[in-house]
Parts: sequence; C-alpha cells; structure tokens
Amino acid sequence: MADNRYDDAVVFTNYSRMPRSVGGLAEAGEWTAFRELLPELRGKRVLDLGCGFGWHCRHALEQGASAVVGVDVSERMLERARALGADARLSYVHAAIEDLELPPASFDVVISSLALHYVADLPKVLAQVRAWLRPGGALVFSVEHPIFTARAEQDWCLGPDGARRHWPVDRYQDEGPRTTTWMGATVVKHHRTVATWVDSVLEAGFRLERLVEPQPPPELLEVHPDWKDERRRPMMLLVSARGDAHGE
Repeated sequence: MADNRYDDAVVFTNYSRMPRSVGGLAEAGEWTAFRELLPELRGKRVLDLGCGFGWHCRHALEQGASAVVGVDVSERMLERARALGADARLSYVHAAIEDLELPPASFDVVISSLALHYVADLPKVLAQVRAWLRPGGALVFSVEHPIFTARAEQDWCLGPDGARRHWPVDRYQDEGPRTTTWMGATVVKHHRTVATWVDSVLEAGFRLERLVEPQPPPELLEVHPDWKDERRRPMMLLVSARGDAHGE
C-alpha cells in the first residue's frame, strides 16, 4: 500500500482543524470552480479517489447520484467519513489509489480532490480510471498547482519584516518527487509541469474539456481575509476531461 501520513495522529488532528475539514466544501477555496466542472450527477455512478472525509461523495448523493464509492488510503479518514453520514447508495473502500482494482466500465464519473499529486505512477492510474469509466464518462480532478509543487519548501519568500514578498519558483522543469513538511509530518508529493498533467490526461485516451487555475471567491475572502495572497499565485490546478463517447 502507498505511503500514508493521514493516519498519523498529529497529521490527522491538524488536518481536522482546517476550514475545509470543519466546514466542508463551502470552506474550500476551489470548490466553486470545481463544482462548475462537474457533469450532471443525477442517476450516475460516481467514484471519488482520495475521498477524505467524504464531502464530495455526499455532494454527489445530494445531486441524485445512483451510487457513490469513496476510496481512501487512510482508515482514520474513512472512519470520519462514515461517521458524518451513511446512505444505502454510498460505500467506502480502504485502499491506495494505485492499488485499487475495480470492474471495467463501472462508473459514469470519476472525481479526485487534491490526491493525484501523491501518486508516483500517474499514467498507470489514469489508464485505470479510463478503464473504469463507461464510454463518454467524465473525469474531474484537482491537484496542487505545479507553481506550488516546484519547490519542496512550498512557502513564500519573506521580507525582513516578515511580509510575504513573492512566491519563488525553481526547478520547475525538474519533475519528480518532492519531500516536504505538511501538517506536522514529512510527505512526498510528485511535481509535474502543467504540460505533463495535460499530456498524461490526453495520452490516457481522454478528451480535455477544461483547465482551471481557481482563486477563492469574493465571499470566502470576506470570511478569510488572510487568503488574499492566494490570488497572487495559483495554488491548485483543476482538470475536466471525458472518455470518447464510443469508447475508442
């Protein structure tokens, strides 16, 4: 199974305190943009890769999905997801994305929020996703933006007074793992350029529909004025794509 830091007590506690962990999708700065990329979910079978607390799973149910499967490598995450609400249409699977085995053509929509940058073998996973989708099925995912993952430090350059001067970018073309500190633990993320993210989707047999670099909406900036600097550089990259309607 892939490396899992979310079952670490310190990481899980810190993650649980984040606004998006407490307030759900309404507190996620990219949610407005992500939601606009989602296709019609009514009557659809939905797979959520890296489902965390299950916020996106429950949104799919609210939109009328016929069945939803949430997958996560963290048992702590899944325990919280189950505690937040059960539904006969909803099931959770404890597995790493890379190790997941599912029947072909078993889903209409696959979503993933901030999980695929932890995956080492992206072509393999995207090929699996393509196989799990029915012809014409949709893939919508978010990852940390390559501007954000290029440097392992993932932090602002500060002036003598502690003010954020700029976001430094270095080794952008040098793709590969980045060992960084996050939520009180050492984690490995995989840096890829924007071009590689796009090419990987295309090479897996998808048709690219949208590429979005979101920023927090005005209403969230009013609630979290400290997020204003998130408009100075992209933190996330959102992608929507579809398989060929004829499965070719």
